[in-house]
Amino acid sequence: MTRRQLIRHAGWFGGAVVLTVAGGEVFSHIAGSRGSSAEAATGTGGALRFVQVSDSHIGFHGPANMDVVGSFTEAIDQVNTLGFRPDFVMHSGDLTHLSTTDQFDQVRQMMTGLRTDRVFTVPGEHDSIGDAGRAYRQVFGEGTLGDGWYSFDTHGVHFIALVNTLRLEKLGHLGTEQIDFVRKDLAGLSSDTPIVVFSHIPLFAMYPRWGWSTDDALKVIALLRRFSSVTCLNGHVHQLFTKTDGNITFHSATTTAYPLPKPGRAPAPTPQVVPARQLKAALGIRTVGYRQGDRELAIKDERLA
Repeated sequence: MTRRQLIRHAGWFGGAVVLTVAGGEVFSHIAGSRGSSAEAATGTGGALRFVQVSDSHIGFHGPANMDVVGSFTEAIDQVNTLGFRPDFVMHSGDLTHLSTTDQFDQVRQMMTGLRTDRVFTVPGEHDSIGDAGRAYRQVFGEGTLGDGWYSFDTHGVHFIALVNTLRLEKLGHLGTEQIDFVRKDLAGLSSDTPIVVFSHIPLFAMYPRWGWSTDDALKVIALLRRFSSVTCLNGHVHQLFTKTDGNITFHSATTTAYPLPKPGRAPAPTPQVVPARQLKAALGIRTVGYRQGDRELAIKDERLA
């Protein structure tokens, strides 16, 4: 991807990104009147509505955000005042900054305050520092397979939660065992089943120079090609970004902790210090709605209130 293409795909901040599935293809666009309609559609009975939060980095202490506990608390409050009760909340990794027992306990306690029926997680690389994710799985790994991956179904949508942060060289990595799990998991599904995939590191090549990609993701993407609607949601990059590749749309989420630079605009992806009054504009949550039967998925990214 060229730098110009990268810039064109980025910059959805503050607006709703609507995914419409028709004729086996996924179309994304900034929400205008169609976006409003799609969002409104999720407010009807029987709709699936869930929230993605990401990269809370509980335990981080630095000038980029001196109070990550406070900003994650604000994110939780924002989820709880959306005006509807999400069917579930997904935290897409880097729950903690240094994988300590105290940090895992703290973030787990904080997420018990979410007004939702279920909370799911996938680990980030910060959740597996020094122990290959063992401490993470002790707290969040119940009912998962292998190194913590799993799948589930609700409202006619099939969800897959992947782990691509445990065997890092430079890029994310899934591994043979996990890819085989995906192959078997998808085998019995009809090709018109909507698929949503969660991971921490992007499955697409967002910016490999900074490790913002997964080296063996193409093997999973090949398995997803036969489905008419596939949406991949990730964290890790601390900024909104979207890309559509055939039947698959990738969406990177923002963070509740601190911003990272745009790809290539800094020597390294290190925490960025912004004026205090601008910090909340770089943080936020994501809501996703889907109404069974319409094959329409709506994504809305909101700044931290």
